[in-house]
Amino acid sequence: MPPDDRAGSPAALRLPHRAGFWLLGATLLTFTVAASAPSPLYVVYQHRWGFSVTTLTLVFAVYALALLIALLTVGGLSDFLGRRPVLIGALLAETTAMVLFLTAGDVGTLLAARTVQGLATGAATGAISAGLVDLQPGARLGSLVNSVAPTLGLAAGALGAGALVQYAPGPTTLVFVLLTAAFLALAAVVAFLPDLVVPRPGALASLRPRAAVPVTARAAFLAAAPCLVATWAMGGLYLSLGGSLTAGVLHIGDHLVGGLVVTTLTGAGAVTSVLVRDRAPHRVMVAGSVALAAGTGGTLLALGTASTPLFFTATAVAGCGFGGAFLGAFRSVAALAGPDRRAELFAAVYVVSYLGFSVPAVVAGAAVPSFGLRATATAYGVVVIALALTAAVSGALRARAARSVAAVPVPVAPCPVSDRAAG
Repeated sequence: MPPDDRAGSPAALRLPHRAGFWLLGATLLTFTVAASAPSPLYVVYQHRWGFSVTTLTLVFAVYALALLIALLTVGGLSDFLGRRPVLIGALLAETTAMVLFLTAGDVGTLLAARTVQGLATGAATGAISAGLVDLQPGARLGSLVNSVAPTLGLAAGALGAGALVQYAPGPTTLVFVLLTAAFLALAAVVAFLPDLVVPRPGALASLRPRAAVPVTARAAFLAAAPCLVATWAMGGLYLSLGGSLTAGVLHIGDHLVGGLVVTTLTGAGAVTSVLVRDRAPHRVMVAGSVALAAGTGGTLLALGTASTPLFFTATAVAGCGFGGAFLGAFRSVAALAGPDRRAELFAAVYVVSYLGFSVPAVVAGAAVPSFGLRATATAYGVVVIALALTAAVSGALRARAARSVAAVPVPVAPCPVSDRAAG
């Protein structure tokens, strides 16, 4: 029996399971708000400190690289120590990152802040994702919150930071003051989180870098991989270069509009995830991948014609695909591991996702000085379209194979009792 559920244990000091579930959802939301909050600020930092677009994407990508390192090392640690202690440590590390943002006066400090933030988010991701499934009130609610909270948080963080940069005093500090307070408050409340994991040996061995996918989940994981890469590659483009695209291609200098670009993509994704939550995961992944490809094509057309209305419309379509495709991919693998392997599996899902999130953005940033922002974004978009269509085809084939297996009649062995009675 898990420690928090024993008679006479500290369970009396813990939150009810339902409250713990929503606390984890709020924590995941806050982590992703903090992840996108610097996006509207990149142009400000670039103007103040005079660094290149390549450096800008490096600042963006070092977060994802640090997050990957954390996922590969401590991503499954909560399966051994419990969700609560791992999450409290991650929240305190994230608080440190917010303080570094507050004091940043050069690119070096900014890189340090993003590195610590990535490590903290990576440490928290596996624990939160697994904890949401542990405590979910309904069979599908954990996967839904795991999919909606990141996209909703990215939307809220970009929009909120953009508004503060444009209209509030202290544009590079106020947002991080608020986030510092939020993470300290969450660390205090998470101390009362119910934890269903029984601590067990093996924590040190689990720190060996690996991405573990149980045998039962491997086929579904491979089918979902192109979808994960396509969705997060599109997210990486918007979060790293969205402000530069609106300023350099669409000639819009308003920081709020730069944040609104990210919000349109991720907000549409969050709404779509809620609307399709009860649909079959393979169908949702296929339909989302098609919408992502269509929206990306429209975005490229908008950049080619410098049409702001078309750009936002196509971004919303791509966002619908982003949300639906990621939810479908996540749900297709979420139920295929037991509680003792769940954090490791989710860590592997996010490893693929954040490789797609970071590596293409860094390559794009390196290409901009040579090929220009518009040409680089076009090539990037073509790759996303190809990946999305690959995901749609692989998902459709897997769903078709599953239907074929389900349609094969299962032979029924004769019942000895019936045979004797008939004789």
